[in-house]
Amino acid sequence: MKKQVTIGILAHVDAGKTTLSEGLLYLSGAIRSMGRVDHKDTFLDTYELERSRGITIFSKQAILENGDTTITLLDTPGHADFSPEMERSLQVLDMAVLLVSAADGVTSQTKLLFRLLDHYKVPTVLFVNKMDQLSDAHESRTKLLTELKDNLHQHMVDFGNGFDDDDFLEELAVCDDDVLAAFLEGQLPDKAKAKELIAARKCFPVLFGSALKMEGVKELLELISVYAPSLCGGDAFGARVFKISRDSNGARLTHMKIISGKLKVRDQIGDEKIDQIRLYSGEKFTAIQEAEEGMICAVLGLSGTRAGEGLGICKGEDNSEVLAPILSSTLILPEEADPVKVYKELKLLEEEEPMLLVHHHEKTGDLEVQIMGEVQKEILKHLIKSRFDLDVKFGPGHIVYKETIVAPVEGVGHYEPLRHYAEVHLLLEPLEPGSGVQFATDCSTDSLSLNWQRLILTHLQEKKHLGVLTGAEITDIRITLIAGRAHEKHTEGGDFRQATYRAVRQGLMMADSVLLEPMLDYRIEVPQDQVGRVLTDMQRMNGTVSVPDLKGNTSIITGTVPAACLGDYAAEIASFTKGEGRIFTTLSGYGPCHNTEEVLEATGYQPELDVQNSPDSVFCSHGAGTVIPWNEVRSHMHVDSGWRAEGEAPVTDLSDGIDMEALRKLQTRVRNEKAEERSFAEIERDLRATEGELKAIFERTYGAVKPRYVESPTTIDSLTPEEKEAKRDRDLEEQKRQKHENTKPAVEEYKEYLLVDGYNIIYASKELSNLAATDLKAARDALVDILHNFQGFRREKVLLVFDAYRVPGGKEHVEEKGELVIIYTKEAETADQYIEKAAHEISKKYRVTVATSDAIEQVIVMGSGAIRLSARDFWLEVERTGDLIREKLSE
Repeated sequence: MKKQVTIGILAHVDAGKTTLSEGLLYLSGAIRSMGRVDHKDTFLDTYELERSRGITIFSKQAILENGDTTITLLDTPGHADFSPEMERSLQVLDMAVLLVSAADGVTSQTKLLFRLLDHYKVPTVLFVNKMDQLSDAHESRTKLLTELKDNLHQHMVDFGNGFDDDDFLEELAVCDDDVLAAFLEGQLPDKAKAKELIAARKCFPVLFGSALKMEGVKELLELISVYAPSLCGGDAFGARVFKISRDSNGARLTHMKIISGKLKVRDQIGDEKIDQIRLYSGEKFTAIQEAEEGMICAVLGLSGTRAGEGLGICKGEDNSEVLAPILSSTLILPEEADPVKVYKELKLLEEEEPMLLVHHHEKTGDLEVQIMGEVQKEILKHLIKSRFDLDVKFGPGHIVYKETIVAPVEGVGHYEPLRHYAEVHLLLEPLEPGSGVQFATDCSTDSLSLNWQRLILTHLQEKKHLGVLTGAEITDIRITLIAGRAHEKHTEGGDFRQATYRAVRQGLMMADSVLLEPMLDYRIEVPQDQVGRVLTDMQRMNGTVSVPDLKGNTSIITGTVPAACLGDYAAEIASFTKGEGRIFTTLSGYGPCHNTEEVLEATGYQPELDVQNSPDSVFCSHGAGTVIPWNEVRSHMHVDSGWRAEGEAPVTDLSDGIDMEALRKLQTRVRNEKAEERSFAEIERDLRATEGELKAIFERTYGAVKPRYVESPTTIDSLTPEEKEAKRDRDLEEQKRQKHENTKPAVEEYKEYLLVDGYNIIYASKELSNLAATDLKAARDALVDILHNFQGFRREKVLLVFDAYRVPGGKEHVEEKGELVIIYTKEAETADQYIEKAAHEISKKYRVTVATSDAIEQVIVMGSGAIRLSARDFWLEVERTGDLIREKLSE
């Protein structure tokens, strides 16, 4: 089987890229005669505007053969306005040919292309073209090689002399420490070693020639065939999508490279079936039944694919692009056009050009598109006219800003309306300029299961998150999942989407944000007498300038300038230099905005009013979802991630101010002790210690505990055990007398109340817990019976509370069984919430005890002046009361 290699030729405008492509095709026999750009008959520039303007707009492919190697050549655009089209092709290249014009040398566009190739880790060969235009080729060759090393990479190696040249072998050996060590011991590098170095981007072969005169083209073709790396991906199918297009009949084509395995007609990808596989070469294609590893093919039958997506075993390995549009412009439609219909049609174009980014403003009805430059506007006009028969215009363009943050911050998102629950904690950290947005997780599976973590990461990546200064897209940020919580019954996937979005937004509201604007690298060539004018202009436009470089009678000035300030300076230069000056620009990246306050005032963006990107959270309160403003979310959150900003004190305001760190330690120890077999004396001793610790936790936050209702000193807790028993006997006799006289005590006659958290008490009993595992209602009824007997012997009023979270479809209602009051909370209201509210109200007049082992609830009820009674203490009291009842009955 032949070796399959995919190459791409990259260059700045007018470097001779199309001419070199024609030369490779002609030399391999793929075409009979070479076309020329100026003759408008090139093989790959098939689009009407490409031939008329003499530039490549859309990436296309051609197939050529050289010995036992089949080479698929991807011809990519060179103009800066179409750089995203070029970038998408990089993701599927086995090797790139970076073309440099000998007359221009290393330009800012060349540097950008080299950075992109490094980003995608593409092995690269450099071809210095138009050497025939230089007077002293040998001297120029040395200078150009030095320029490549100084501006791109030190390991640029001239492959023109070959392995017979000692200097070449030494240059090759210097590219790697191990190879150099072997070289010094007399072991010379061979072609196999050179191939390894090239594949690892440790060595960059350089060839010099002239594509128009076919000088060096044959050597380039041989170098590609010998040194291009081959795939070895295995048998399982995997592919990378790099382009979406439509054929002349409107059929949707998914262009992909087969990374591993094979793809056959009628194979299934997801829920869709492959209808046809095409191999394109220029405008023509061949339909095949099977595409093999390494092939570039176009597939019919897939409707949901997108550029950059991985398929098969590559699924999930999607690539995010580095380049992005820097201009946004309103699309002016003909009066008879329907904006909604046009929007849907433009979304089809967005599939083919993802950087188009079409937006429809519902309030104004305007359509807005993001573009790379003025040339792209012309192309879009032509495309919309030919595809949809619409004559459109563009309004004034404005800069596309971005936002980032200056310091790490934690964002919290909570979503808990009726029958839903999710909480997400995200750490937002600033990254180096040009890093984009990165996602990671640093969350224990003990607190949040892996499937929920993966879902949160999916939600983070499924949309572009907007900043809070102007609503611009954020960049240069790493977002890390550090904590979260789900409810085993009420959490659904959509809950985490809401919580995740709100966490990002809340974190941005908490952070110090910076507005970024696009910066351009420029290269200006003007006559020497105009240098002063240019330097003054650049200073006025907030740009930077280098020391002018003289080349003959021309001065070359380089630097960076904000895109918003440059305007139509190219026309201005042409005017004041009478056509002798010119400017070249490429996107350098994003930097801090030079006029932030002015932009913010003009934008007038108010993040709190952006309902589509809310920073607020939703918490459950009294059975209903309540919106909590973003600046109050941290005082309501249910999870403490443990992350702290520098100088930030530990969180002490969760659940109305509870010291969560101390409480978690206490809960952990109690859980560990619960699993041990221990004596009653040990349990009783540690329960007293637990009571003291809980009280200390509360008092550290609120101060001394002061009951809101103070009874006389002769309360049951102030009596000795003997006095308590005697008092209970008297109370029992009094209750018997009242029953005998058929007089029921009024509620107001009770001076003490006992609130019992029903399910918490059930699961603290081994017998009832086992019963609940098979029949929850039976366990509930058993507890009611136990407390019915218990109430009959007690002097306090017992209120037994069951929450609706465990009673599907439950509605709030009250039942009485004798003196026992049984309360079922309304749907989505927990027993904790009801007890907290009841304890607060009842303790205004009466003494209140709450029976629960929920440590947070125990501390909260202390704030109402209530007394806590652990579930274990409660069952001991029930047991002791039962013994007293039996003693009285036996008497």
